[in-house]
Amino acid sequence: MSRNTPLYRITFLSQGKSIELYARQVSSSELWGFIEVAELHFEPAGEGLLIDPTEERLREEFADTRRLHLPMHAVLRIEEVERRGVCRIRDAASGDKVVPLPLPRS
Repeated sequence: MSRNTPLYRITFLSQGKSIELYARQVSSSELWGFIEVAELHFEPAGEGLLIDPTEERLREEFADTRRLHLPMHAVLRIEEVERRGVCRIRDAASGDKVVPLPLPRS
């Protein structure tokens, strides 16, 4: 990706959790009342010595997702950032970090 391509940090609520993802495109959705998020950005698999279970869980959950349509009322914050940070899952009520369990294999 070009260095001039904006990078956004999107924080939203889903199933009692606050989820923080990074994406290259954010816009108003064609669906009324939704925000469209596309080109999700995750660290390349296998980069570094440690594997972050939160990052892996989110990568697996959104593996086949081309676009997310998030309800406007679920979006807490959209920030344009200089560089990518860590994807996070937190408990929406307490703000405590949630260590995700692996997705069941089907």
